[in-house]
Amino acid sequence: MKSFILASGSPRRKELLQQARYTFSIQTSDLDEIFEPHLTPSEVVCELARQKAEAVAKTNQDAVVLGSDTIVVCNDQILGKPKDQNEAREMLQRLSDRDHSVLTGVAIYEKGETITFFEETVVHFYPLTSEEIEQYLQTGEPFDKAGSYGIQGFGAYLVQSISGDYNNVVGLPLAKTMRELQAFHIYPTIQVRD
Repeated sequence: MKSFILASGSPRRKELLQQARYTFSIQTSDLDEIFEPHLTPSEVVCELARQKAEAVAKTNQDAVVLGSDTIVVCNDQILGKPKDQNEAREMLQRLSDRDHSVLTGVAIYEKGETITFFEETVVHFYPLTSEEIEQYLQTGEPFDKAGSYGIQGFGAYLVQSISGDYNNVVGLPLAKTMRELQAFHIYPTIQVRD
């Protein structure tokens, strides 16, 4: 069986792959996330995902390596992970009562070849009061997430609607990723019932 590595420390990506019954290990890189300023948001997530996969692949040449990166885009501005509480508050105020896009780039590396793709999901927030934003900040959820929220936690309270792949907002477009992994002969472990 091929070695399959998730090049991400995200607990959400780990959970999604576990739910899909993949057998994999986790290895992260201490890569600085650097990209050219002229890139579009979809190019940014694909480039960062590629960098993560290839950095881990350098010491795992015989493995299939999956890298991924998620960003939030509102009014053509990329919202990454907040640096502090003030930045998280500003992001949540910006997202209140409007649409934004969640883009996740995925890169799959094997033997010197990398494929990349991305998925986009449109999310609409309810109008948020200052009290609701402060309450959400107190949960601690915003601080390790792009756009300062997690749809799979208490942040679900903020979301009025989504158009697209829910798992993409969580951190990995699972169905599309599973289909792409088949080309690398990476399959879920499915137990046959008696």
